[in-house]
Amino acid sequence: MPKQKFKKVKKTGLSPGSLIFTGKQKVQQTNITLTRYSPDNIQEQNITPDHTFKSPANDEMVWYDIRGVHDVTLVEKIGAAFQIHPLVLEDVLETNQRPKLEEYENGIFLVVRALSFDQSALAIHAEQVAIYFSNKLLISFQEDKTDLFEGVRTRITSGRGKIRSRGADYLAYALIDNIVDYYFDVLDKVEEEIDRIEDEVLTNPGMQVKSSIHQLKRELLTVRKSVNPLREAISRFSKAEHDLIDESSKLFLRDLHDHIIQIMDMVENYRDTLSGLQDLYLSELSYKMNSVMQMLTIIATIFIPLSFLAGVYGMNFDHIPELHWQYSYYVFWGVIVFIIGGSLYYFRRKGWL
Repeated sequence: MPKQKFKKVKKTGLSPGSLIFTGKQKVQQTNITLTRYSPDNIQEQNITPDHTFKSPANDEMVWYDIRGVHDVTLVEKIGAAFQIHPLVLEDVLETNQRPKLEEYENGIFLVVRALSFDQSALAIHAEQVAIYFSNKLLISFQEDKTDLFEGVRTRITSGRGKIRSRGADYLAYALIDNIVDYYFDVLDKVEEEIDRIEDEVLTNPGMQVKSSIHQLKRELLTVRKSVNPLREAISRFSKAEHDLIDESSKLFLRDLHDHIIQIMDMVENYRDTLSGLQDLYLSELSYKMNSVMQMLTIIATIFIPLSFLAGVYGMNFDHIPELHWQYSYYVFWGVIVFIIGGSLYYFRRKGWL
């Protein structure tokens, strides 16, 4: 299956921080969810791009979840409202970013890639998620309309866990942890496909199996490209000496880092398994070909003496001793049956059949 390609807008000659959307528009209209919460209260509402964006007041935590990043005017407006560095806004609109973490004086910016698996097409789709947080403020940017953070939103609404009593750094951790959980779901589905392919290799190793193995190996490369730089980013996140990162959050970040390492190990194991299936596929094809060649050789071996006899008694000589004997035809067939039976018995004794 061909990889999805993004049409890039040329930015040659433009100054750093120039705001140009370079990705593929995935939603018709930008959807914005505003969540305000504290240990005792929570407010959640859908707002429009015309909303007046304000910095958090009092002790409330404010989370803007934006789905659809094609609106350059909106991104610029958000940046002006919260004094976000232009390079952050540029990376939000550049939807082919490598997962990373960048520290600024008044905020921290992370890029993560969310993954989903289409089992019918054996394709892993990646979506860029950008997260920017400062004191009591977090803004998440998603490309697609699908709510990736429904689980986190439910925890905030129900008051479960530590989110409502912690700051923006913990919310950022919770969002990334939610995305990493999706990685495990994707790899579980990949494992199911690997088991299915293994059964096909052993029962019916056709060309479709070969194509599936190659496709999955290529898709796992997409996972590795998304997870490997994320491991480095989360490692930096857990070790960063920044006023916005509470020391108590670093324990959870280290645990998240361990999960990412586990995912990397799973990806490498699955790639090795697929390589083994590829070798098994070739071995099965070779075995079947050898079986066919063995059967054809046995048939040819049986018919060589029969062809010899038929050739001798099919010659146009008048003086062949057995030619005019009345039982010669029946004896001829008896000899043929004896040769065939004897050959089959011999081949079976040798284990060739």
